[in-house]
Amino acid sequence: MKTEKIEHIFFDLDHTLWDFDKNSTLAFQLMFDKFQISIPIDNFLTVYQSINLRYWKLFREEQVTKEELRRGRLIEAFAFFDKKFPLEIIDALSDDYINFLPLNNYLITGARELLTYLMPKYQLHIITNGFREVQNTKLSNSEINHYFKTVTSSEDVGAKKPNPIIFEHAIRVSGANIVNSLMIGDNYEADIVGAESLGIKTICFNYHKEKLPETTIQVSELYEIKKYI
Repeated sequence: MKTEKIEHIFFDLDHTLWDFDKNSTLAFQLMFDKFQISIPIDNFLTVYQSINLRYWKLFREEQVTKEELRRGRLIEAFAFFDKKFPLEIIDALSDDYINFLPLNNYLITGARELLTYLMPKYQLHIITNGFREVQNTKLSNSEINHYFKTVTSSEDVGAKKPNPIIFEHAIRVSGANIVNSLMIGDNYEADIVGAESLGIKTICFNYHKEKLPETTIQVSELYEIKKYI
């Protein structure tokens, strides 16, 4: 099934193009080495990842602030290992993690090839809930920023996916319209449900291997997107 009349393609960044899990692991390793934290990194990340996903959901729903997200996910993860740090150390750890995160810039397999294939045919854009300064650095350091005409972050708009406001803003600044736009992302709630609430066509990169509604166009590898556009 081919999507029709598409002129603008909007991508999520983390877990869709930028290999967040791999880059995050490397950032945590640097952070743990600097602060001489002895918890095995794999054990820590097994605990941290589910906590982080929960905090990002709360952040999307405006139930926690950016600061509460950055602090809370670390405090809870370390508490699982009976580790407690003063708040100033938690803040230092959080700052270093954010600074270390874009030092490594592995992309999802096939991301660069897909963007190279799409760029001559469509106008490409980013819509992200990630923090503005970090996302811009990721795009620049991974050398994929030149593929995108516009980058819309939740901090720019004051609303987070799946809030329709961020999609409306991205459509407006890109010069696109709903009928000629397509959203591609990994998060079903934020990217797919959010875009579809406005009538934007979607393809879910099912990175998390979730059970999705049968009506959802989904792929498990980025190269499969070519079948639909």
